[in-house]
Amino acid sequence: MTGMRLTGEERAILRRVAKDSIRDGLEAGRPVDPDRSGITPALEAPGAAFVTLNIQGRLRGCIGNFEARGPLLQDVARNAYSAAYMDYRFSPVSEAELPHLEVHISILSPLEPLVVENREDLLQSLEPGVDGLLLEDPPHRSTFLPQVWDSLEDPQDFLGELLLKAGLSRDHWSETLRFHRYRVEEF
Repeated sequence: MTGMRLTGEERAILRRVAKDSIRDGLEAGRPVDPDRSGITPALEAPGAAFVTLNIQGRLRGCIGNFEARGPLLQDVARNAYSAAYMDYRFSPVSEAELPHLEVHISILSPLEPLVVENREDLLQSLEPGVDGLLLEDPPHRSTFLPQVWDSLEDPQDFLGELLLKAGLSRDHWSETLRFHRYRVEEF
């Protein structure tokens, strides 16, 4: 799996766009339309990203895409706005919270299907701390970014909590269960 490597300047631009989209979204009710003058090809290229918001280390919102739907710059702007105002798990971010928001951006690699026979195959194929995991058993779907390994270090716990997040039992397994692995560049 290969990933994109952004320069420090490109990361700073994406972080600024995310913060602008959140701040402007409070008043405008929509994501910012980022200025594209002087933007590098990497930021104009199709890209998929998740934007995670925390306050004092606690999750405050997280929204993203698994597949590129347009320029990476636009994806980050939309997802930052959505994480702040459209994550159904939280009330919209308030003006008082804006100075306390920690913004984390994860640029995703392409999804890689994992072909596994059983739970043990899956657990052995995961690289803790590195792999993000998308679980699908229609109509259920959930994901954990690789950063979740920080709090769920054991692969058995990681999978169990991911199943619970999808609305399934911790020990669920079926013939229709599918998994995709991905990696991120997080900043």
